[in-house]
Amino acid sequence: MQRLRPNTPKKQLVGIIIVAVLLRVAAAFYLGNTIEELPGIFDQVSYHNLALRVLDGHGFSFGQFWWPATEANAPTAHWSFLYTLWLTAVYAIFGPNPIVARLIQAVAAGVLMPWLVYRLARLTVNSQQKTENNQLAALIAAAIVAVYVYFFYYAAALVTESFYIIAILWAFELAIRISQAEESGWRLWIWLGVALGTAVLLRQLILLFIPFLLIWLWQAKRPRPSLIRLALPLVIVALMMLPFTIRNYFAFGKIVPLNTNSGYAFFWGNHPIYGTKFIPILPPEMGSYYSLIPEELLEMGLNEAELESALLERGLGFVFDDWGRYALLSLSRIAPYFNFWPSAESGMVSNISRVASFGLFLPFMLYGLYLSLRQKFSSLTARLASPLALFYLFILVYAGIHILTWTLVRYRLPIDAILIQFAGWALADLAVRLGLK
Repeated sequence: MQRLRPNTPKKQLVGIIIVAVLLRVAAAFYLGNTIEELPGIFDQVSYHNLALRVLDGHGFSFGQFWWPATEANAPTAHWSFLYTLWLTAVYAIFGPNPIVARLIQAVAAGVLMPWLVYRLARLTVNSQQKTENNQLAALIAAAIVAVYVYFFYYAAALVTESFYIIAILWAFELAIRISQAEESGWRLWIWLGVALGTAVLLRQLILLFIPFLLIWLWQAKRPRPSLIRLALPLVIVALMMLPFTIRNYFAFGKIVPLNTNSGYAFFWGNHPIYGTKFIPILPPEMGSYYSLIPEELLEMGLNEAELESALLERGLGFVFDDWGRYALLSLSRIAPYFNFWPSAESGMVSNISRVASFGLFLPFMLYGLYLSLRQKFSSLTARLASPLALFYLFILVYAGIHILTWTLVRYRLPIDAILIQFAGWALADLAVRLGLK
């Protein structure tokens, strides 16, 4: 490996971004101008049809019975409002051509994701490496993001994954900058709120992690930030959610802060039909997800939000009625969540994506985690103030949420984006040890 020279890192990063964009654009053309149910990206069918309905003036609804249990022409809040509006705007300008939305998304993800991972890796200084090695680690991390099969596959799909991961990376980059700045002012705090609000509007699950991020920021920042500054991102997130909360109140006659999906997911994810072994996608022989909904609830004529509340109550009942089964069922979700091996039940696209991304880089992610844990800090306080502590916290909390509720491989992708930085540090370390740098 050629030794880095002054001004070359910027050129190398540009080259990495170009590769990332080309791979994602190629994936966009591969998926084409049609919308199909493809592995891991079934939701693009829903977003496409929902955007067309909004464009035609029908609001957030479907013209026929739709997942999860939404009647034709009934209001829905199951899907990301922000992503639907973005897709609607693209269709309004360029016509209902999915390929245009795919290409815009592919270019945006190809530029922003490697750049943000590079930024994060540079901010997360490894005290055991020289500055030049830190630069190399950051470039390697960006390069991994560029060629990571999951990322360029999802960048071309009309689903929330790419923009959601970008919003999380952006929020982390801002939080770390705030923690390291002598005087961060108000601007970075405002942008942190915007970044977190964007992530929430794409997938409300991240709301559960925001308190952990702010607690880390409070103890990492010196001097400690005021409560007003810590509250500011929360206020901005709430204001970004407010228009949709108001819409939901008029649509459902009850307060629904954002989306109506957590109750359905918790009910289906912990249903007794699994016993103690979770199955990520229910096979046909076990029936449909809709068939698991109690008949008495369906006969009550509940709207989407009311049914979600009822199903959440039933799902919690599954847990309280048999804690032991729930514990074993949750443990069984660990393997599918971190799945990296090929499976006979999966198609070629799924197996290639899984093995050529997480499977290929997992050993380096683990080695990078090991290196990070070996770092020496002056005190426990300094260790907890390190960006590494934020990354550990996110990996544990975010994985824990899915292990306790419902698991799919694509739900792990935000963690992959963080773990890739550890893989970059590992490969940089190996390059030095092998005399390649």
